[in-house]
Amino acid sequence: MEKQPPSPPAARQRLDKWLFFARLIKSRSLAQKAIEAGHVAVNGARATQSSATVKAGDTLELSLERRDLVVRVLLPGTRRGPFEEARLLYEDLTPEAPAERLTRFEQATRERGAGRPTKRERRDTERLKPGFEDDK
Repeated sequence: MEKQPPSPPAARQRLDKWLFFARLIKSRSLAQKAIEAGHVAVNGARATQSSATVKAGDTLELSLERRDLVVRVLLPGTRRGPFEEARLLYEDLTPEAPAERLTRFEQATRERGAGRPTKRERRDTERLKPGFEDDK
């Protein structure tokens, strides 16, 4: 018996499977729960069953825990592979909010008075407390 080459992927694929293969959701069971909770829309219509099918060209809107995604399906998946392989299954159409993007420098700096006090600010605060005696 000769091994047959793997069959080409189907034109349509279950929504929960595709979300899992595309690495947009960690597991199929979590994908099913997200779909049943109404967090996934296919071509603008809310998907209610995980058995709904998607095909190349469909647009998916996902409301995930930390972000909202809009993706266009490019290919059906055959397996849950590495990220580079999964990234080929979709095109990210999520609009980027320019006001929310901060450079690394802006993330690392803080405004004066915000956050934890510096050593100098702490000493100045200690001097204001009653019973403080300056050793100098």
